[in-house]
Amino acid sequence: MTKAFIRSALRLAAPALLAATLVSTPALAQDGKTVGDITVSGVWTRATPPNAKAGGGFAVIENKGASDDRLVSADSDVAESTELHEMTVNDGVMKMREMTDGIAVPANGTLELKPGSYHVMFMGLKAPLKQGELVPVTLTFEKAGSVTLDFKVERIGARGPAQGKGGHSGMTGGGMKKMDGMGQGNMDHSMTGHGTKSN
Repeated sequence: MTKAFIRSALRLAAPALLAATLVSTPALAQDGKTVGDITVSGVWTRATPPNAKAGGGFAVIENKGASDDRLVSADSDVAESTELHEMTVNDGVMKMREMTDGIAVPANGTLELKPGSYHVMFMGLKAPLKQGELVPVTLTFEKAGSVTLDFKVERIGARGPAQGKGGHSGMTGGGMKKMDGMGQGNMDHSMTGHGTKSN
């Protein structure tokens, strides 16, 4: 083969190789969706026992805009109702409340929906959430609008989304654990019969 032939073959193959890379990379690397100035990523929930009536949903919400926005609602067909909740622990007492006015997402800032804090609450589950399944959830923002994402169901008691081999995706045993002096602050909704609203 001549050098001219090899150069010609590479020139013809290079665009196809580049196109294949551009097409396949987003599918592998995609970890969220953007609507307006809001990007939602790291979405997950926990598997639930057969009789559980509630579950929690978690995500990282980044506002890349110059003005505040607000997460005003969540919706999913897996439950009779889907709400936005906050869990707090004061003097060792856990309190749960619905965020009826939504949750602020600060300008150029991040809101993390996580266990023991703000979260999506699936009330009145129609069926148990099973590890490995995907739960479609629509999040609606006051300014940015709505976006639907598939929340991956992690194992019962998980403390975060799976990180692959060697990841720190969860704790073993029951759904509650002492952390950072919060006592039983990290309540696992999937391990309870939490099926009524807290006011």
